[in-house]
Order: sequence, then C-alpha cells, then structure tokens
Amino acid sequence: MKIIFHPGVVMLVGVAVFSATVPAADMAVTDLDTVVVTAPPMTSPLFIRFDPRAPQQPLPAQDGAAFLKAVPGMSVIRKGGTDGDPVFRGMAASRLNILLDGENIYGGCSNRMDPPTAYVFPETYDRVTVLKGPQTVLYGPGASAGTVLFEREHRRLEEAGWKFNGSLMGGSFGRHDEVLDLRAGNPDFYVRGTASHSHAGDYRDGDGIKVHSEYTRWSAGGAAGWTPDQDTRFEVSTTRSDGEAAYADRGVDGSRFARDHYGIRFDKTNMAPWLEKVEVQAYYNYIDHVMDDYKLRRFVSQGMGHEPSAMNPDRTTTGGRLALALRPGGLTKLTLGLDSQSNEHTGRISMSMQVGMNGYTPGQWSDPYQGKPRVEDALFEQEGVFAELTQLAGEQGRIVAGLRSDWWSARDRRLTLDQMGTLNPTANKERDETLFSGFARYEHVLPDTGATLYAGLGHVERFPDFWELFYKEGTTNNRSSFASTDAEKTNQLDAGATWKSGRWSGSVAGFYNRIDDFILIQSNVSRGTGMLTRTVTVTRNVDATTWGGEAGLSYAFSPEWQGGVSLAGVHGRNETDHHALGQMPPLEGRFDLAWDNRVWSAGALLRLVSAQDRYALNEGNIVGQDLGPTSGFGVFSINGGYRLKQGIFITGGVDNLFDRTYAEHISRNGASIPGFVQTTRVNEPGRTLWIKAGITLD
Repeated sequence: MKIIFHPGVVMLVGVAVFSATVPAADMAVTDLDTVVVTAPPMTSPLFIRFDPRAPQQPLPAQDGAAFLKAVPGMSVIRKGGTDGDPVFRGMAASRLNILLDGENIYGGCSNRMDPPTAYVFPETYDRVTVLKGPQTVLYGPGASAGTVLFEREHRRLEEAGWKFNGSLMGGSFGRHDEVLDLRAGNPDFYVRGTASHSHAGDYRDGDGIKVHSEYTRWSAGGAAGWTPDQDTRFEVSTTRSDGEAAYADRGVDGSRFARDHYGIRFDKTNMAPWLEKVEVQAYYNYIDHVMDDYKLRRFVSQGMGHEPSAMNPDRTTTGGRLALALRPGGLTKLTLGLDSQSNEHTGRISMSMQVGMNGYTPGQWSDPYQGKPRVEDALFEQEGVFAELTQLAGEQGRIVAGLRSDWWSARDRRLTLDQMGTLNPTANKERDETLFSGFARYEHVLPDTGATLYAGLGHVERFPDFWELFYKEGTTNNRSSFASTDAEKTNQLDAGATWKSGRWSGSVAGFYNRIDDFILIQSNVSRGTGMLTRTVTVTRNVDATTWGGEAGLSYAFSPEWQGGVSLAGVHGRNETDHHALGQMPPLEGRFDLAWDNRVWSAGALLRLVSAQDRYALNEGNIVGQDLGPTSGFGVFSINGGYRLKQGIFITGGVDNLFDRTYAEHISRNGASIPGFVQTTRVNEPGRTLWIKAGITLD
C-alpha cells in the first residue's frame, strides 16, 4: 500500500489512483484500498476518474449528486436531504449527460424532483468517470457541459471464487447506510448481487433550525454473465429500487421513486487485427413516481371539502447502442457506432369535481389517482450515429476528434394545459430535427517534464428536453413552449495542462463557451391584465457566453504529510439581455492537509466560497432560478481513520465543525411547510458527525 495525493484530496488510507489518457470505456478497473476523497485529481486531459467506494468528506454520499459534489467545478442544487441536481461549470440537467451502466434514465417529475442521479447509490458501482466539456461523442447527444459515467465492471475469473464488499455508515440526524456487493463465479459464468439502504431524518442547519429533509431509499440489483473465454462477455441484469423523500423547496414530497430496470449487453474483443472490440447493449427503464402533500408532511386543510392531493407521473425509457472499435493502423483507433432511445411520459392526478373559490379542489380521498387511467403527455425519440478517432502524432502527440449526427422527434400529447381545461395550442403537434455535434483535440507530452498540454474545440447542438418543452409557457403570449423553443448550439474552447514533478503535482483546465439559442427558464413572469393577470414560468432562447475553469496544486511534504489547494470558478453573461446569466456558482477554493502513517490517518479540509453579486433574478434553468445575491462562507471539516488489517477499515469525520449556517448560491428557495421555519434558501446541514466501517473479502 502506498499514499498518493492530488489537488484537494484528503486521503485517510490511500493507494494510487489509476488513470490513463484513454476514454473511460477502455480503462481497466483497479481495486482501490480505502481513501477519503474531497476532490479527485485530473491526471489526464479532461478526464477525472475515481472509486465510488472510497469514503468521502463531506459525509459519504447516498446519491449520485452528493457524490459528484466532490469534483472541482461541480455544484449541487439543494432541495432537501437527497436528490439534488448536479451542476457542472454552471450547466445543469440535460446539458450534463449522466449514464448508469451506459443507460439513459429520465425522471418522471415535471419539476425535477427525481433527476437521473436520484436513482444512483454510488457504492454499488465500480468506477465513476467525469469527462469535461463537449470532448467526446461516444456517450449520447447533447452533452455540452460534460458526461458522467457510473459503471460496473467484471473481469473473467481465472478460477472459481467469490468476492464481498460491504459497508456500514452512521451519522448525525439519524443517518445510516448499509451496502452489500457479492460476486461469485468461475471462468465461464458469474453472478453479482448488490443491495443498498439509506435513511436520514430531518437535518438542522447551523442555527439549529430543522429542515424538511428526511428520506429513505433502497436498491437491489443482480447480474448474470457468461464468459466462455478471455475476450467474450454476455450479461443480463436487473435492478429494482424505491424510496421516499421530503423536500424543503416545494409544496409536495416524493412518496415513491420506483425504478424497474432490465438490461442485456454483449462485448467481444480481439476479433481480428483490425477489429479491436464490439459492444452491443439494450435496456429498459421504467420510473413510477408519486408526489403528494400528506404522507411526509402535516396536511393542512384550506377549507371545507379540501382534501390531500397526489400526482403520479411515470416514464418508460428504452434504448440501445452498438459500437465497433477498429484498428486501421498501429497508431490509429476508430470507434464507429449508433445509439437510440425512446421515452414516453404519462401522468395522472387526484382531483375532485367539487368547485370552490380557487377552482378544482384536490381529492385523494374521494377521487384517488390509483383508480384513474394514465394519460400520455409527451413522447421523445432519438437515433444517432457517431465516429471518434484517436491518432498518435509522433512520440509526444495525440489527436482525438469525433462527429455525431442525431435525429430527434418529439410529440406533444397534451390536449389541455391545466386542470381548468385550457386548450393546448400545440396539442398533437410533432417536431423533428437533425442535429450535429463534433470536436477535435490535440494533446502533447513535454519530454522529461511530466507535463501534458492540451487544447480542443467542441460543438454541440442540443434538442430541448422534456422540462423545457412541457409545462412552461413560450415566448410572448404563447401558452405552450413546445413549438417556440429552438435547439441550443454550444461552441466551446477547452485548454489546459496536467503535470507531476517530484513532490509537486497539479492541473489547470480552462474553457470559453459561446452558446447560441441558450434555453433560459424564467419564473414569475406576469401576463395578462387586470383580473386576468397570471404569473407564469416561460422558456425562451437567448445568446450567452460562459468562461472559467479549475486548477489544483499539491505537495508532498514527507511520506506521511500531504497538502493541496484547488480552485474552480465560472462566469456567465446573457448577451441578449445584457446582464448576468442565472444559476452561476461563485468562485470556490479548497485547502487541505492530510497525515497518514499507513495505520492511522487524519486530515482537514477548508472550503471557502466567495460572495456572488452577479445574478439574474428569477432566471436560470429547469432546476432553479436566481433568488438574489449571496454572501461568502467558509466551512471547516476534519476526518480520521484506522486500518485494522488489509480489507477492513474504519473512518470518521466531522463536517462543518464550527456549525456554520449557510446556503449555496444555486440552492432552491425555501417553501412554507407546516411545522418548519421558512428560509430564503434551503440551508445546508450544520455540524455533522459520521463514522463508516468497510470490509472487503475475496
């Protein structure tokens, strides 16, 4: 075992973190001993890769968004205790492509209660890779901000055997997690089963104010594979998960997050000198989501006949992918492929026929949603073809370039726009578009310096997503945004360097972004006059620019002591309206110090976030809108660990040691909830203690 340190990383018990200068799909998995990671390193141009089983500080993550918050440049929009939306370089939602074992998952909630990361328990995956910017075309369309891959891996066993990973974690506010991962097999066959459970009560902020944030979530999955030789794998898999979560930013909670998944995949390598690999994959994901105002909060009647309400949207996503990795020459790799997906959204809602002063009154008791038929409201289809080339250029250079074309189709199945029966002007209309994306990047290794320089240009055309096209109004007086919202076009320049020399290591990454027809969401827009005035949320296109980047530097004072600093920031401007672009996180720095004698370890992390006075009130994205300026804050956390023996560890920590009261700039606004204090934003947790034990047996 050895210790390694990179920018912003606190390691309790460490080993080398494996990375390479090839895409994640080509990387072999390396089993990692226990570490505590606060900010994974970028040791390869535009790629960050790390182990999801490594305990983290802040508190070990129970969903995908909380896990990704460790990445420099990544922020999370807080809504409660779980299911936040990740934001990278100021870009959120469908601008950040998130794949679970190569599969797309789209949530059911029309207000992003369940983003794709809500269906991720990180420890049940083997590796997580973040690809910055529009610098790959291999993993689906529209990834203008980047791509995140949560992946499981299996190597052919040399002999019959089994391996077990498990962990238990407990913390403040009733938090406890349990994870099991068991693999067994022989050289020809294998099976794998995973199970996870996580629960937390309402947390309190630094002032001791309770936040409506309790949750319970669980998942169980299994896979069986056939590996007749070293180069062949055929696998079938299934997953079932569910949960419930309280939300501090809205009038309803999530009482069901059910997911059913079925997948099949086939991989074969070394088929011929010119054919390196064939990948075939098909999948089915069904999301059944329920929102209500009575199960996780106290229902308050607003008058005679007023009953609790519930909404039950669902979404079915099916898709597939075929990719061929070709070797036309010893210095050339060409990946060709196609992918497709189809997703259908339906919904039903409890609504009584009693008419009161405020219109139709919800009626889950007298007219429950369970007895109503589902009504389809949206249908999306996408088919894409792609090609990505990697060409070695001399002993120090590498050129990577790619192109893809995507055909999109969307249908608006809504006959009415609201419960009052307002007719939909785009009912049964269809829109079809063919969009293009591409990139080119050059990487160069400086001899005898340990440094790699890179620069790349990327272009992405992104089709508007479900949340941008549905349930929001369009420009001027258009009641539907379906036909008035144009595709978004991003042109981005990426440049940077990574290096390691002696005791020093570091990286710097910068970008400049020009976005034509940026899809902006604006709330609290007033329409109509007099008694007919309405306050609505609209979708509209503007031109925008963003620029910023991330940097990190670390130094090994001795074999036991490591220290580092990382910095990340983004600046955005709405060029059409000549003011700031909404939902831009402020400048953030992290400073850490770690000590490890290979048995005991200790570390400290100081996170400093600057004030943000550049904002666009009521403007942003489908996840949230700006609420006004925020002041800066600092949060100090400590951790420690002990390794009993190889494969058994105990780690623990205290997050927000000084019990600071603060909220992130991009947090959602606090809602009025019976029994809770309403705050401007959803505040972050106060002082939080946690301890985690893990075991690996094989």
